[in-house]
Amino acid sequence: MFACKRIIRAGVNVGSAISRQNSGVSLERASWLTVVVICAVAVVLLALADYTGYSIVVGAVGLAAAVNLT
Repeated sequence: MFACKRIIRAGVNVGSAISRQNSGVSLERASWLTVVVICAVAVVLLALADYTGYSIVVGAVGLAAAVNLT
């Protein structure tokens, strides 16, 4: 029973340390990253559907959004 309490306590400490490390992403950066990912998926789907011009335009929009990630 003592070993179980030790594992639970260690898990709580590790979990709180992990959550503190992952809180550094801002909402602005996450939203731009979402736009870039959606554009990348759209480029692939449009290219597979043989919409070359549209895929180039969406790719350019994705690249412009990616500039805001830096």
